Amino acid sequence: MQYGGGIAPIAGAATMHNFPDQFPRPSGMIVRITVGSNADLLEWSALRTSLWPDGSEAEHQEDVVQLMAEPQPFIGFLARDQRGALVGFAEAALRVDYVNGCETSPVAFLEGLYVVEECRRQGIGRGLVDAVEAWARSMGCAELASDAMLDNTVSHAMHAALKFEETERVVYFRKLLTPMPLLS
Repeated sequence: MQYGGGIAPIAGAATMHNFPDQFPRPSGMIVRITVGSNADLLEWSALRTSLWPDGSEAEHQEDVVQLMAEPQPFIGFLARDQRGALVGFAEAALRVDYVNGCETSPVAFLEGLYVVEECRRQGIGRGLVDAVEAWARSMGCAELASDAMLDNTVSHAMHAALKFEETERVVYFRKLLTPMPLLS
């Protein structure tokens, strides 16, 4: 079975589902959206570093390899321009635990979405999310969820443009616990 033009699916992606050979093209720039594979790790991890700069490219590469090996379904879609250059990605996972703001389970969760700056506002993000939505439906999901930091208003606007609805705002807390005293 072909996935996104012949690139092998990521481990955990449901191989029994019938994805289209080519996902719908974004309305602006001509791109090809495919399912990522091990062959894409170097380029993919470089883009991940742009989205999540706290990790090195090597750490991001390790993360993707680990995500692909986990039993929880995970998928990465990659967008390439006419020259074959990687210009964006979307990553999603299937979550079966409670997902804030959702009413069903399982829920597909958009873990990350990134388009290189010079290619933004051309429909590439929308095309990547369309591919995630097709995958989510094939996994039996009725909802696609995502999150963004409270101060990331650019992400909030992008989510609204992609027809996500805000469900709630959360502030997380933690308390460090002192080690338990040793009993003698």
